[in-house]
Amino acid sequence: MNLEVRFRLLRALESNPEISQRALAEELGVSLGKTNYCLKALIERGLVKAGNFSRSKHKHRYLYQLTPAGIAEKAQITNRFLKRKLAEHKALTREIEQLSREAEKTIPLNPEP
Repeated sequence: MNLEVRFRLLRALESNPEISQRALAEELGVSLGKTNYCLKALIERGLVKAGNFSRSKHKHRYLYQLTPAGIAEKAQITNRFLKRKLAEHKALTREIEQLSREAEKTIPLNPEP
């Protein structure tokens, strides 16, 4: 599972531990099968704990909780993800500035009549 999917999955589970796999798949924009596979991998790695929640009428529903290792992993991934997004933002800002300068040279912004 790639870093972005793992980050988004941990983030979604932290904010809504009672989310169904189907709703999680829709939120992440991935298939239900991939969601199931990724959840099982996180559980096997000890990053997420799954248990039935007793208040549910549907005993097949799970409550997904991040373990202390999962919380630490999410913090590390968040830091790496943030650094990557900031670098992308910086590169886009430079590109926009360059394109603006090029556009000003070729097309006057306020042509006089």
